[in-house]
Amino acid sequence: MVSHIGLVGLGKMGNNMRERLRRGGIEVTGYDPRPEVSDVASLADLVAALPEGRRVVWVMVPAGDPTRGVVQELGTLLGEGDIVIEGGNSHYPEDQARAAELAEHGVGYVDVGVSGGVWGLANGYGLMVGGAQDQVEYLMPVFDALRPEGPREEGFVHAGEVGAGHFAKMVHNGIEYGLMQAYAEGYELLAAKDIVTDVHGTMKAWTRGTVVRSWLLDLMVKALEEDPSLTAIDDWVDDSGEGRWTVDEAIDNAVPLPVISAALFARFSSRQTESPAMKAVAALRQQFGGHAVRPAGPASPGAGPLEPPA
Repeated sequence: MVSHIGLVGLGKMGNNMRERLRRGGIEVTGYDPRPEVSDVASLADLVAALPEGRRVVWVMVPAGDPTRGVVQELGTLLGEGDIVIEGGNSHYPEDQARAAELAEHGVGYVDVGVSGGVWGLANGYGLMVGGAQDQVEYLMPVFDALRPEGPREEGFVHAGEVGAGHFAKMVHNGIEYGLMQAYAEGYELLAAKDIVTDVHGTMKAWTRGTVVRSWLLDLMVKALEEDPSLTAIDDWVDDSGEGRWTVDEAIDNAVPLPVISAALFARFSSRQTESPAMKAVAALRQQFGGHAVRPAGPASPGAGPLEPPA
């Protein structure tokens, strides 16, 4: 049974995941390029610190080149029977390519879509897993330490073979785009009509007993409590890839996604003109994921976000 893993990437989510795993009885050796948060000095040192037997390394770094580079290096450091878990928001076709590369070294590969943002330490993380059945079963103590309390099937799914975890997370994030956009547009309409004098109170009243109650609504209310007119942030809203990939898959499979598509395009519009609704979406992303926002005020045309999205 796995009781000690390596964790690469100790950012906003990775650091909290390390802490939750330790609280759940899983020993963690973490590596990050920032020495002030890292347990070891290099990936090689991380692998060397793991106990003999079937070694497990969870990769929690930004999708794309950073993830690709870490996985390739781990392929040279790990060996037969070891497992790499890829927990970033990677595009699912890349999972199959990485799994094939690691298989040449006898190393297994499991992809995990992770939801929970900066609140996961306290609330647990929703996990969507892709990979071989025997490897997923071996890793269950790790997944059980991370997922929310309660029935396993309400916070964890073995969605299918390699790639299925990130595909499920991609669709999850597409749905998230649509939900946030709906709350944001409702907020803008409430604020636009002077008949409603307590916009924050109205949305707070929806958090119990109504059919639109949700954790995202709770976070919308929290954002309005902190900044009732959302004056402190700009209405620029970034998109980190999953929404575009979801729409691409819908086109390829002839599945109509009018709400998710419109929510994605609304984010594009946020980069062209000021929008109260997009301020609300930006505030929600900051609340649940700690994503960077732009401070309100003049910004140079075409300027990027304050930091890359997590």
